[in-house]
This record gives sequence, C-alpha cells and structure tokens, in this order.
Amino acid sequence: MTYIDITMPLLNNGAVWPGDTPYHFKLSATMKETGSVNIGEINSSLHNGTHMDAPFHYDDSGKTIDQLDVSIGIGRCRIVDVTGLDKVTVSDLVKLNLLGTSRLLFHMLDRDPAVFPEKFPLLTSEAIDYLAKQGVKLIGTDAPSVDAVDSKTLPIHLAIHRANITIIENLYLNDVPAGHYHLYAVPLKIVGGDASPVSSRLTNRRIKIDKTLNSWKHGRVD
Repeated sequence: MTYIDITMPLLNNGAVWPGDTPYHFKLSATMKETGSVNIGEINSSLHNGTHMDAPFHYDDSGKTIDQLDVSIGIGRCRIVDVTGLDKVTVSDLVKLNLLGTSRLLFHMLDRDPAVFPEKFPLLTSEAIDYLAKQGVKLIGTDAPSVDAVDSKTLPIHLAIHRANITIIENLYLNDVPAGHYHLYAVPLKIVGGDASPVSSRLTNRRIKIDKTLNSWKHGRVD
C-alpha cells in the first residue's frame, strides 16, 4: 500500500498569513543540558501549515475544533485540478460529475512552503451551494484560505458554514494526480480551538478494521 503525504511542511520562516503569528520551532532543552533527551517547543498560529478550520474561527457561536466529528476527515475523497482558473464556478463543477462525493480536495496551485501566495482560485458562493447539493461534507484546498487574502466579510467561509461543510486549508497537493483516494486527516483535540493542525495522508486503497480478528484488512469504508 502506498501512502501520499499531503501535509504542508512547517518551516521556520515559512509562509504565514499576513499579520498572523509565524510558526517557529526550537529546542528548549538539549541532551547535553538534560543528560537524556532533546525537548522541542513550537510557537504558532493554528492556521499555519495544513489545518482544519472550526466554525468558531468565523462564528462566535460556532463549534470549536474539539467539538467536531473527527470522522469527517476519514474516508473516500476525490482530488480535482482547477489550476489556471480565477474562480471555480458551478459550470466548472458540473463537468466533474461530483454526485455522491463526500470529501473534495481542490488543487488550486502549486505551493512553495516558504512563499505566501497573494492570489489563488476561489470558489463562488453558488459553487458551495452546488457542492452541498451533491453531498459534499468536506472541502480541502492547497490555497491558504477559501476566501481572498484581503477579505473581511469571508463570504465563502460563511457559505461553507451555512452548508455544514468542513474546511481543510493549506494542503500540499503538488504532483498529486487528480483522482479518487482514501483520506486520513484528523485534527488535534484543542479544547476551545478555532482550528487545528492536521497531518493529512492519502492512499489509493481503502482500509477497514476486522473487529472479529482484531486486525487490519484491506476493504472499503466510507
């Protein structure tokens, strides 16, 4: 079985949303100092790297990240390539035959983890409504946001919220072919958090747990 890591690398001096707290890792204690182990620490906004947004990020009364159903990030998914578009509209999506797709990942642009992209394709509000009608429950993107960098009203975040769809941003989909996969992307249980880092993996084979044998077997899950 082949696994594909689609997690954005976290780098000191890496790309960061304008005005946000940058990611920084350091060793707070070394083996020489402790006599046994190295101990690292990080300081970061929850929106650096690949992350899942909680509704609380853009709605004061929305669920926090620890209140979300983690199963939303586990199961069959589809990657579609929309590079080269300025906007992703309903007419673009109709061509893809998405009915029954519950998890949809958009390859918007090739990413350099050290460079923040100022412009990237955006879904329209009408496209979000269409995706909800097709059964989409999770939208992922390799862009840093589903809204424009200078947006203060966040129309796409709010349209996604109304549709009860979960968002993963800052995926790393460079060189990953469009197609059908199995996704594993689970947030940390950060109590009260507006978002969480997510380690995201794809495989082209589906897995299930055989409870009788208490062992892993290849199979199909949703």
